[in-house]
Amino acid sequence: MSNLFMVATPIGNLEDITLRAIRILKEVDVIACEDTRHTKKLLNHLGISTRVIACHAKNEEQSAKGIIMLLEEEKDIAYVSDAGTPGISDPGTRLVHAVRDAGFTVIPVPGVSALSAICSVAGYTGSTIVFDGFLSPKSGRRKNRLQQLLERNEAFVLYESPYRIVKLLEALADLAPERRTIVGRELTKMYEEIIEDSALGLYENYSQRQSIKGEFTLLVSPADKKKSSENSSKGNPSKGEPGR
Repeated sequence: MSNLFMVATPIGNLEDITLRAIRILKEVDVIACEDTRHTKKLLNHLGISTRVIACHAKNEEQSAKGIIMLLEEEKDIAYVSDAGTPGISDPGTRLVHAVRDAGFTVIPVPGVSALSAICSVAGYTGSTIVFDGFLSPKSGRRKNRLQQLLERNEAFVLYESPYRIVKLLEALADLAPERRTIVGRELTKMYEEIIEDSALGLYENYSQRQSIKGEFTLLVSPADKKKSSENSSKGNPSKGEPGR
């Protein structure tokens, strides 16, 4: 019986692809992808000539029907997003549901993702990390969701674009200026940058830059329990004084 393979691909450095992923991409009958032009660059680099079809966010439901027809013809299909692991803040989830509902097996071919990359260098020793992907571009919703995540007092990971990173850091610095945060920009690429600082320190850093390029991944650590305890022991500020 034919299968759908969800294949992780590099997020930047083209060497970050598994031997199994390369084999699967060579052996399947068709590769469905988010952007055929982008994926063909990777396939050309790997010397793979498998047939490629489009399946992106805007046509995912319709494309799923065509992919199911191919599976019914006993053709194996691989799905890749533009970068990283499909279905993690990327297209692929609707396709997975449709294919599984049609009675076919969906097989993961794991590999690189910005989520696991930032976690591996964060040095976080806790057992829980919440992944929330991209927050709303609307300032009110973004800040409300940040407040909810901060109140959980667990580490959480966010993705952000270069166009909204300063606004995200500004909201985070306003709500929790001392919260330790590690930011990864252009992960695995030539100009990779990884910075750890307080939320306020990161906001001051990036808000002063004239130009910001590259995708961002952030891991925000829980509040320091010792500092939180010390602040609580000092009592609440009077109504006439602003609290921090």
